Amino acid sequence: MQNHTTFNNQEVEDDSINIAEIAQQYLYHWKWFVFSVFVCVIIAFLNLRYSTPIYKATSTVLVKDDRKGGLQSELSAFSDLGLMGGVKSNVDNEIEIIKSRTNIQKAVESLGFNVSYFTEGAVKTNELYKNKPVELSFLETQPEFFSESNSFQIKSKSATQYELLASDQTSIGMYSYGAIVDLGYTKMIALPIESQKSEYLITVVINKSLSVAQRYQGVLEIATVGKNTAVVELSATDPIPQKAEDFLNEIIKTYNRDAIEDKNYISKSTEKFIEGRLEIISKELGDVEKNAEGFKESNQITDVAANASLYLQNSVVFERELINVETQLSVLGSMMDFLKTSKDKLIPSNIIPDDRSATELIAEHNKAILERERILKNGTEKNSVVINLSARIDDLRATIIQSLSRLTAAMRIKKADLERQVNSVAGKISQIPGQERQFRIIDRQQKIKETLYLYLLQKREETALSLAATESNAKVIDTALALNTPISPVRNIILLGAIMIGLLIPFGIIYLKGLLDTKVKSRRDIESKVSLPFLGDIPRSETNSEVINSSSRSSSAEAVRIVRTNLEFMLSQVDPAKAKTVFITSTLPKEGKTFIAANLASTISLSDKKVLLVGLDIRNPKLDNYFELPKEGITNFLTQTDRSIEDYIVKVDGYQNLYALPPGVIPPNPVELLLNPKVEQMFDKLKTQFDYIVVDTAPVSVVTDTLLIAKNADAFIYVVRANYLEKGLLKVLESFYKEGKLPNMSVLLNDSDWNKSYGYGYGYGYGYGYGYGYGYGQEVEVKKSWWKKLLRK
Repeated sequence: MQNHTTFNNQEVEDDSINIAEIAQQYLYHWKWFVFSVFVCVIIAFLNLRYSTPIYKATSTVLVKDDRKGGLQSELSAFSDLGLMGGVKSNVDNEIEIIKSRTNIQKAVESLGFNVSYFTEGAVKTNELYKNKPVELSFLETQPEFFSESNSFQIKSKSATQYELLASDQTSIGMYSYGAIVDLGYTKMIALPIESQKSEYLITVVINKSLSVAQRYQGVLEIATVGKNTAVVELSATDPIPQKAEDFLNEIIKTYNRDAIEDKNYISKSTEKFIEGRLEIISKELGDVEKNAEGFKESNQITDVAANASLYLQNSVVFERELINVETQLSVLGSMMDFLKTSKDKLIPSNIIPDDRSATELIAEHNKAILERERILKNGTEKNSVVINLSARIDDLRATIIQSLSRLTAAMRIKKADLERQVNSVAGKISQIPGQERQFRIIDRQQKIKETLYLYLLQKREETALSLAATESNAKVIDTALALNTPISPVRNIILLGAIMIGLLIPFGIIYLKGLLDTKVKSRRDIESKVSLPFLGDIPRSETNSEVINSSSRSSSAEAVRIVRTNLEFMLSQVDPAKAKTVFITSTLPKEGKTFIAANLASTISLSDKKVLLVGLDIRNPKLDNYFELPKEGITNFLTQTDRSIEDYIVKVDGYQNLYALPPGVIPPNPVELLLNPKVEQMFDKLKTQFDYIVVDTAPVSVVTDTLLIAKNADAFIYVVRANYLEKGLLKVLESFYKEGKLPNMSVLLNDSDWNKSYGYGYGYGYGYGYGYGYGYGQEVEVKKSWWKKLLRK
């Protein structure tokens, strides 16, 4: 019974994204995109005109990676002792010091950046720096000057005077240029700048230096130029390029100045420490030297080692002399014995000790003996010469004996003295180890003190040199230089961003609207949810009460004609001997099913077909909104037995072949009436009298009336109203179609906006009708106001 050949063969499920359709959906609102872009570009131009430009200044410095100054340099005086050998510096540490809050705050206070000057412009407030009309100097500043915020205004009155205003515009007083003004937390001197205009009103704002330092800390960027280099690049941004340059130059100066102060502080502390130690060591060295002096005096030595050597040498000499003396004593003893026992004999002279007198006497004695012996050879002992010689020999012997006796006594005295000397030297030699040990202790202390004293003297000179020639930690390679072109706002980027935002705003609104809108909008929404054939869509009509006639050329009329053509394909297998019966229903009330039924019936009747329009929505009849119909109708026929159905059929005025069967009086029991066998009998009879029967039925999801009479239909047109039915309710259509409760179903989209439509037609008739109807309908469209066209009303 169902003929889906024409439509289902062309229906192909396509879940792929159709870029052209999506683009068409957004291009429909092109006026909104143009308007949004125009507004955003205007706002961008205003922003560029009145926003404060930001300039960037850069500087390049060389930071000493292995620091030659600072703590390691100042304590390098003790490097030979192994102290501070592990202290190293690197670029990362120095970068952190440069961008520290303390360093930046010192630079800010040094430059006076906590004091800002502003002048009121026509639209915005401008900050003054080098171009301010008056130069302010602050003296005797209190801590509040840097820790609290204050503001006041200076207004010129004449070439010599100015007025000081409080922040609430109250006058503080009139002052002369160059006069000292006591502000409580500081004293101020104002001097005019001749190159600037004489009339001015500027606002002076004194900010917390900590807040200013934190702001500049946020805009300061420091990075190394390369991995293996100690060159770093500093950059800062500020609305005033000269201010950014001064800031970068000053933080390097502050960093170097602090580094030098740290070095000098440690140098001075080192020098003071060395001076104190020198004083102590000098005193201790004097005490040790006095102890050495006392030790030598008490022991009567000058040098323990030299004295020991001398004692040893003396001991050897004394021992040798003692032996010699003892030998001489032995010789003298032998000589004495010889003289006593041997008379008139020669006395040996070569063994007598070195004594000239004794030697001469012995020589004379031996000479006398030899002379007597010679004379005796020729004479006798009675010879007077011999006698004289004998007497002389005796005298000489006695004299020699006396001389040897004296010599022996002298030798014995010398021996005793030598023995005493040997004993004395031996005693002193025995004292040498103890003296040496004691002197070594004193000498060691003296050498230690002396070495430390000389070492400290050397380090004092090194520290003095280091203090006199302290080097900085950072060498400026390139001084700060600001770009002439501001980095913010970037004109091209702002304009491009404005265009992008102008495009994104309507795009986002349309997209979000599409996400949040759960209503059926177009044919695609239906086809993505249900599988039943799509019969067509009817565009929004200028009036809901319009009924198509032979002169209708609106887009709605053309769309209904297309639906009529497509409907013929669905009814092609219906018995030609009977009327083609088409039931029209919907999910909910107010979806336009009565409007579709009335216009479809009138359109079919214009093709010389006898058409009957039946109002079977007996609970809420709406046919009388389109035609003038009597009050009695189907319900009266079903409740009465004395009249036939023909009695209630009326011809519609203005249409030659269009007839209507009114719904009649609203009954209290519509379900029971529709279950009456007369309903089926009525349809069987009417099908023999007309070519087409178009039936307006009740919504299927509200009541069961339509399901009760569905068997009498050859085809069902399920009306879905655009922008009205929830997409979730399309499952009702799908369930009826799959379960076969409504025969030969097709879906029709009503009240759609063809200007937003991006669907496609089925078959030649639908495609041709779509194009023709759309174009022709535009010709008779009622002229709309410009704002309705803009809003697509």
